[in-house]
Amino acid sequence: SLIKGQQAAKRAAEVAAAGNHNILLIGTPGSGKTMLARSIPSILPTLSNEEALEITKIHSVAGILRGRGGIVRERPFRAPHHSASIPALVGGGTKALPGEISLAHYGVLFLDEFPEFQKSVLEALRQPLEDGFVSITRAAAKAEYPADFMLVAAMNPCPCGFYPDMNRCRCTPGEITHYLGKISQPLLERIDICTEVPSVSFSKMKKRTPGEPSAKIRERVKTVQEIQRKRYQKEKFCFNGELDGRMLEKYCVLTRAAEEILEQAYGQFQFSTRAYHK
Repeated sequence: SLIKGQQAAKRAAEVAAAGNHNILLIGTPGSGKTMLARSIPSILPTLSNEEALEITKIHSVAGILRGRGGIVRERPFRAPHHSASIPALVGGGTKALPGEISLAHYGVLFLDEFPEFQKSVLEALRQPLEDGFVSITRAAAKAEYPADFMLVAAMNPCPCGFYPDMNRCRCTPGEITHYLGKISQPLLERIDICTEVPSVSFSKMKKRTPGEPSAKIRERVKTVQEIQRKRYQKEKFCFNGELDGRMLEKYCVLTRAAEEILEQAYGQFQFSTRAYHK
């Protein structure tokens, strides 16, 4: 309710939360990307006892429960700095401890300033995003940790942050291309939803009418997730974001008109097979 305007971005975040989709937020500095990302755990359904116990075990192994005690009852929100190393993000060290992606299990992993992360660190995300777990092998230890998280990434549209407003943007076309090129195509193809978070106008910002409360959105998300669980009760997955090519043909049968549009896009934008399925 604290987020003014941004109706399209808020709707995209709700859809992402409901279907367990990864999402990329693109907008100018101060447009509300971080606030929107931080609000996502509040619209996710309450943890089940089994989920809470699993999260608590991971946090206990990582040694971050000291002084807190009890079972973790809130969905994790992890926001590592863009200088984070591969062991910090994925897990590792001499004791093969869980990293940020496992600490975000059943919650949100927020990567702000997405292109500023080391390319090797971002590439290390690809396998966990696909499999929902991570295997860590070290000389002294070997471990496998769950990593079923929702990735929320945020970035500026260019290095200065103001493109395509050419009155404010001072970046050259080459600088913009280089900046956007820091994120590989295979990684982008694992992000289902990409949405713009534009600057909010003064009139919208000053409106006293509160936005929709998180509790109301959470009820919608919960209802949609229950529909998905019922739909996929005979499968090994629960959400739309987990559908693969074979399952898409079973559960998402396209009309002929839709197939024609997709065929045109496939050729025009030179989609890979993964991008086509997404």
